[in-house]
Amino acid sequence: MKKVYLSDSGPKVSEAIYSFYRWDGDTSANSAEMEKVVHLCLELGINTFDHADYYSDYSCEEQFGKLIKEKRFKREDLVLFTKCGLRVPHPSQPDIRIRHVDTSAARIRKSIDQSLSKLNTDYIDIFLLDHLDPISSLEETALALEQALKAGKIRNIGVANFSVFQHQLLSAHLQSNVVTHHLELNLLNTPALDNGQMDYIKQKYMRPLASAPVAAGRIASGSDPVAVRVRETLKTYATKYGKDLESIAVAWLIKLGALPLIGTKEEQRIRNIVDAFDIELDHQDWYDIYQATK
Repeated sequence: MKKVYLSDSGPKVSEAIYSFYRWDGDTSANSAEMEKVVHLCLELGINTFDHADYYSDYSCEEQFGKLIKEKRFKREDLVLFTKCGLRVPHPSQPDIRIRHVDTSAARIRKSIDQSLSKLNTDYIDIFLLDHLDPISSLEETALALEQALKAGKIRNIGVANFSVFQHQLLSAHLQSNVVTHHLELNLLNTPALDNGQMDYIKQKYMRPLASAPVAAGRIASGSDPVAVRVRETLKTYATKYGKDLESIAVAWLIKLGALPLIGTKEEQRIRNIVDAFDIELDHQDWYDIYQATK
Protein backbone atom coordinates (compact mmCIF):
# COMPACT_ATOMS: atom_id res chain seq x y z
CA MET A 1 0.00 0.00 0.00
CA LYS A 2 1.29 3.43 -0.96
CA LYS A 3 2.03 6.21 1.51
CA VAL A 4 0.44 9.56 0.70
CA TYR A 5 0.57 13.08 2.10
CA LEU A 6 -2.40 14.13 4.22
CA SER A 7 -2.07 17.65 2.86
CA ASP A 8 0.43 19.88 1.08
CA SER A 9 2.01 20.49 4.50
CA GLY A 10 1.06 17.29 6.26
CA PRO A 11 2.81 13.99 7.00
CA LYS A 12 2.76 10.80 4.97
CA VAL A 13 0.29 8.13 6.02
CA SER A 14 -0.92 4.84 4.59
CA GLU A 15 -3.78 5.15 2.10
CA ALA A 16 -6.03 3.26 4.52
CA ILE A 17 -6.00 3.95 8.24
CA TYR A 18 -7.04 1.59 11.00
CA SER A 19 -9.21 3.19 13.67
CA PHE A 20 -10.27 1.78 17.03
CA TYR A 21 -13.49 3.81 17.13
CA ARG A 22 -15.67 0.69 17.03
CA TRP A 23 -13.84 -1.23 19.75
CA ASP A 24 -16.11 -1.63 22.76
CA GLY A 25 -15.37 -2.46 26.37
CA ASP A 26 -12.11 -2.87 28.23
CA THR A 27 -9.50 -3.94 25.67
CA SER A 28 -7.24 -5.33 28.41
CA ALA A 29 -9.09 -8.59 27.79
CA ASN A 30 -8.41 -8.31 24.05
CA SER A 31 -4.65 -7.76 23.92
CA ALA A 32 -4.08 -10.73 21.64
CA GLU A 33 -6.89 -9.58 19.35
CA MET A 34 -5.44 -6.08 19.12
CA GLU A 35 -1.97 -7.41 18.39
CA LYS A 36 -3.38 -9.68 15.68
CA VAL A 37 -5.24 -6.80 14.00
CA VAL A 38 -2.22 -4.48 14.12
CA HIS A 39 0.09 -7.10 12.65
CA LEU A 40 -2.43 -7.82 9.88
CA CYS A 41 -2.58 -4.11 9.09
CA LEU A 42 1.21 -3.83 8.97
CA GLU A 43 1.35 -6.90 6.72
CA LEU A 44 -1.09 -5.17 4.35
CA GLY A 45 0.90 -1.94 4.39
CA ILE A 46 -1.36 -0.04 6.82
CA ASN A 47 0.97 1.72 9.28
CA THR A 48 -1.37 4.49 10.45
CA PHE A 49 -3.62 4.05 13.50
CA ASP A 50 -6.37 6.31 14.81
CA HIS A 51 -7.14 6.69 18.51
CA ALA A 52 -9.11 8.97 20.82
CA ASP A 53 -8.90 9.28 24.58
CA TYR A 54 -12.40 7.76 25.04
CA TYR A 55 -12.19 4.84 22.59
CA SER A 56 -13.07 1.47 24.08
CA ASP A 57 -14.21 2.98 27.39
CA TYR A 58 -11.01 5.00 27.77
CA SER A 59 -8.80 1.90 27.64
CA CYS A 60 -7.69 1.59 24.02
CA GLU A 61 -4.72 3.97 24.03
CA GLU A 62 -3.25 2.29 27.09
CA GLN A 63 -3.57 -1.19 25.64
CA PHE A 64 -1.99 -0.10 22.37
CA GLY A 65 0.81 1.54 24.33
CA LYS A 66 1.50 -1.70 26.18
CA LEU A 67 2.08 -3.43 22.85
CA ILE A 68 4.58 -0.73 21.92
CA LYS A 69 6.28 -1.03 25.30
CA GLU A 70 6.52 -4.80 24.88
CA LYS A 71 8.13 -4.15 21.48
CA ARG A 72 5.47 -6.12 19.61
CA PHE A 73 6.08 -3.55 16.85
CA LYS A 74 8.35 -0.53 16.50
CA ARG A 75 7.08 2.97 17.24
CA GLU A 76 9.09 4.39 14.36
CA ASP A 77 7.16 2.16 11.95
CA LEU A 78 3.83 3.68 13.02
CA VAL A 79 1.91 6.90 12.39
CA LEU A 80 -0.38 7.64 15.33
CA PHE A 81 -3.48 9.81 15.45
CA THR A 82 -5.33 10.67 18.62
CA LYS A 83 -7.89 13.29 19.52
CA CYS A 84 -9.69 15.07 22.31
CA GLY A 85 -12.80 17.18 22.66
CA LEU A 86 -15.73 14.82 22.98
CA ARG A 87 -16.26 13.82 26.64
CA VAL A 88 -18.27 10.65 27.21
CA PRO A 89 -19.58 9.53 30.63
CA HIS A 90 -18.07 6.33 31.99
CA PRO A 91 -17.47 4.90 35.51
CA SER A 92 -13.74 5.41 35.04
CA GLN A 93 -14.36 9.14 34.50
CA PRO A 94 -16.43 10.24 37.53
CA ASP A 95 -15.95 13.93 36.70
CA ILE A 96 -17.94 13.55 33.44
CA ARG A 97 -21.64 13.87 34.28
CA ILE A 98 -23.02 14.34 30.76
CA ARG A 99 -21.83 13.88 27.20
CA HIS A 100 -20.29 17.18 26.14
CA VAL A 101 -17.43 18.85 24.26
CA ASP A 102 -14.40 20.43 25.93
CA THR A 103 -11.65 21.89 23.74
CA SER A 104 -10.36 24.31 26.36
CA ALA A 105 -6.63 24.88 26.64
CA ALA A 106 -6.50 23.05 29.97
CA ARG A 107 -8.30 20.02 28.52
CA ILE A 108 -6.04 19.93 25.46
CA ARG A 109 -2.86 20.03 27.55
CA LYS A 110 -4.10 17.32 29.92
CA SER A 111 -5.34 15.11 27.09
CA ILE A 112 -2.07 15.32 25.15
CA ASP A 113 -0.01 14.40 28.22
CA GLN A 114 -2.33 11.52 29.07
CA SER A 115 -2.26 10.20 25.50
CA LEU A 116 1.54 10.37 25.35
CA SER A 117 1.75 8.39 28.57
CA LYS A 118 -0.86 5.80 27.62
CA LEU A 119 0.48 5.28 24.10
CA ASN A 120 4.02 5.00 25.47
CA THR A 121 5.39 7.50 22.98
CA ASP A 122 7.24 10.82 23.01
CA TYR A 123 5.12 12.39 20.29
CA ILE A 124 1.77 12.15 18.52
CA ASP A 125 1.96 12.39 14.73
CA ILE A 126 -1.46 14.01 14.26
CA PHE A 127 -3.55 15.43 17.11
CA LEU A 128 -7.17 16.22 16.28
CA LEU A 129 -9.84 18.28 17.98
CA ASP A 130 -13.05 16.23 18.01
CA HIS A 131 -15.86 18.79 17.63
CA LEU A 132 -15.40 22.43 18.64
CA ASP A 133 -16.48 23.71 22.03
CA PRO A 134 -18.38 27.00 21.53
CA ILE A 135 -17.82 28.21 25.12
CA SER A 136 -14.06 27.75 25.43
CA SER A 137 -11.68 30.55 24.48
CA LEU A 138 -10.65 29.91 20.89
CA GLU A 139 -7.51 32.02 21.30
CA GLU A 140 -6.41 29.88 24.24
CA THR A 141 -7.32 26.69 22.39
CA ALA A 142 -5.16 27.69 19.42
CA LEU A 143 -2.30 28.74 21.70
CA ALA A 144 -2.34 25.40 23.52
CA LEU A 145 -2.09 23.57 20.19
CA GLU A 146 0.76 25.78 18.98
CA GLN A 147 2.63 25.30 22.26
CA ALA A 148 2.26 21.52 22.00
CA LEU A 149 3.68 21.69 18.47
CA LYS A 150 6.60 23.82 19.60
CA ALA A 151 7.33 21.43 22.47
CA GLY A 152 7.38 18.47 20.06
CA LYS A 153 4.54 16.69 21.83
CA ILE A 154 2.45 16.73 18.66
CA ARG A 155 3.66 17.11 15.09
CA ASN A 156 0.48 18.07 13.22
CA ILE A 157 -3.00 19.40 13.94
CA GLY A 158 -6.24 18.00 12.54
CA VAL A 159 -9.95 18.37 13.18
CA ALA A 160 -12.84 15.93 13.46
CA ASN A 161 -16.56 16.54 12.89
CA PHE A 162 -16.20 20.28 12.27
CA SER A 163 -18.53 22.35 10.13
CA VAL A 164 -16.93 24.42 7.38
CA PHE A 165 -17.29 27.57 9.49
CA GLN A 166 -15.74 25.93 12.56
CA HIS A 167 -12.86 24.71 10.41
CA GLN A 168 -12.31 28.21 9.06
CA LEU A 169 -12.62 29.73 12.53
CA LEU A 170 -9.96 27.53 14.10
CA SER A 171 -7.63 27.95 11.12
CA ALA A 172 -7.89 31.73 11.43
CA HIS A 173 -6.48 31.52 14.97
CA LEU A 174 -3.63 29.13 14.17
CA GLN A 175 -0.23 29.90 12.73
CA SER A 176 0.16 26.25 11.72
CA ASN A 177 -1.90 24.45 9.10
CA VAL A 178 -4.70 22.01 9.81
CA VAL A 179 -3.65 18.89 7.89
CA THR A 180 -6.81 16.76 7.79
CA HIS A 181 -10.51 16.51 8.65
CA HIS A 182 -11.95 13.33 10.15
CA LEU A 183 -15.65 13.00 9.24
CA GLU A 184 -18.25 10.36 8.56
CA LEU A 185 -18.55 9.71 4.85
CA ASN A 186 -19.92 6.71 2.99
CA LEU A 187 -22.55 5.86 0.39
CA LEU A 188 -25.28 5.97 3.03
CA ASN A 189 -24.04 9.23 4.56
CA THR A 190 -23.13 11.85 1.96
CA PRO A 191 -23.99 15.31 3.44
CA ALA A 192 -20.31 16.28 3.31
CA LEU A 193 -20.64 16.43 -0.48
CA ASP A 194 -23.46 18.97 -0.24
CA ASN A 195 -22.72 21.09 2.83
CA GLY A 196 -19.33 22.39 1.69
CA GLN A 197 -17.13 20.22 3.92
CA MET A 198 -15.52 18.31 1.04
CA ASP A 199 -15.17 21.45 -1.05
CA TYR A 200 -13.37 23.28 1.75
CA ILE A 201 -11.12 20.28 2.42
CA LYS A 202 -10.09 20.25 -1.24
CA GLN A 203 -9.63 24.02 -1.25
CA LYS A 204 -7.08 23.54 1.55
CA TYR A 205 -5.33 20.71 -0.36
CA MET A 206 -6.16 18.16 2.32
CA ARG A 207 -7.35 14.57 2.25
CA PRO A 208 -10.40 13.78 4.40
CA LEU A 209 -10.44 10.80 6.74
CA ALA A 210 -13.67 8.92 5.99
CA SER A 211 -14.96 7.09 9.05
CA ALA A 212 -17.50 4.27 8.67
CA PRO A 213 -16.55 3.75 4.98
CA VAL A 214 -18.95 0.80 4.67
CA ALA A 215 -21.53 2.30 7.06
CA ALA A 216 -20.71 -0.09 9.92
CA GLY A 217 -21.82 -3.05 7.78
CA ARG A 218 -25.14 -1.48 6.76
CA ILE A 219 -24.11 -1.38 3.10
CA ALA A 220 -23.66 -5.16 3.09
CA SER A 221 -26.56 -6.14 5.31
CA GLY A 222 -28.88 -3.17 5.95
CA SER A 223 -32.59 -3.77 5.32
CA ASP A 224 -33.75 -0.17 4.86
CA PRO A 225 -34.75 0.89 1.31
CA VAL A 226 -31.68 3.04 0.62
CA ALA A 227 -29.24 0.36 1.82
CA VAL A 228 -31.01 -2.27 -0.30
CA ARG A 229 -31.00 -0.05 -3.39
CA VAL A 230 -27.31 0.86 -2.99
CA ARG A 231 -26.37 -2.77 -2.35
CA GLU A 232 -28.11 -3.97 -5.53
CA THR A 233 -26.21 -1.36 -7.55
CA LEU A 234 -22.93 -2.33 -5.90
CA LYS A 235 -23.57 -6.00 -6.71
CA THR A 236 -23.67 -5.10 -10.40
CA TYR A 237 -20.29 -3.40 -10.19
CA ALA A 238 -18.83 -6.09 -7.95
CA THR A 239 -19.47 -8.47 -10.84
CA LYS A 240 -18.04 -6.03 -13.38
CA TYR A 241 -14.81 -5.41 -11.46
CA GLY A 242 -14.51 -8.88 -9.91
CA LYS A 243 -14.40 -7.56 -6.35
CA ASP A 244 -16.49 -7.68 -3.18
CA LEU A 245 -19.29 -5.12 -3.05
CA GLU A 246 -17.70 -3.50 0.02
CA SER A 247 -14.52 -3.00 -2.02
CA ILE A 248 -16.58 -1.16 -4.64
CA ALA A 249 -18.15 1.03 -1.92
CA VAL A 250 -14.68 1.99 -0.66
CA ALA A 251 -13.38 2.52 -4.20
CA TRP A 252 -16.19 5.07 -4.56
CA LEU A 253 -14.74 6.98 -1.58
CA ILE A 254 -11.18 6.70 -2.85
CA LYS A 255 -12.28 8.33 -6.11
CA LEU A 256 -13.17 11.37 -3.97
CA GLY A 257 -9.65 11.51 -2.56
CA ALA A 258 -10.76 10.22 0.85
CA LEU A 259 -8.70 7.94 3.07
CA PRO A 260 -10.93 5.21 4.57
CA LEU A 261 -10.81 4.59 8.32
CA ILE A 262 -11.14 0.85 8.89
CA GLY A 263 -13.09 -0.02 12.04
CA THR A 264 -13.88 -3.72 11.66
CA LYS A 265 -11.98 -6.49 13.44
CA GLU A 266 -12.88 -9.06 10.75
CA GLU A 267 -9.87 -10.01 8.64
CA GLN A 268 -11.80 -10.52 5.39
CA ARG A 269 -13.54 -7.16 5.67
CA ILE A 270 -10.20 -5.46 6.33
CA ARG A 271 -8.86 -7.16 3.19
CA ASN A 272 -11.95 -6.07 1.23
CA ILE A 273 -11.18 -2.44 2.05
CA VAL A 274 -7.54 -2.86 1.06
CA ASP A 275 -8.65 -4.50 -2.21
CA ALA A 276 -10.48 -1.29 -3.09
CA PHE A 277 -7.16 0.36 -3.93
CA ASP A 278 -6.77 -2.01 -6.89
CA ILE A 279 -9.98 -0.68 -8.46
CA GLU A 280 -9.99 2.21 -10.93
CA LEU A 281 -13.67 3.07 -10.87
CA ASP A 282 -15.00 4.37 -14.17
CA HIS A 283 -16.22 7.98 -14.11
CA GLN A 284 -19.80 7.12 -15.08
CA ASP A 285 -19.85 4.10 -12.80
CA TRP A 286 -19.06 6.44 -9.88
CA TYR A 287 -22.08 8.59 -10.73
CA ASP A 288 -24.34 5.60 -11.24
CA ILE A 289 -23.47 4.36 -7.75
CA TYR A 290 -23.93 7.84 -6.31
CA GLN A 291 -27.36 8.13 -7.95
CA ALA A 292 -28.45 5.00 -6.09
CA THR A 293 -28.10 6.91 -2.80
CA LYS A 294 -30.66 9.53 -3.84
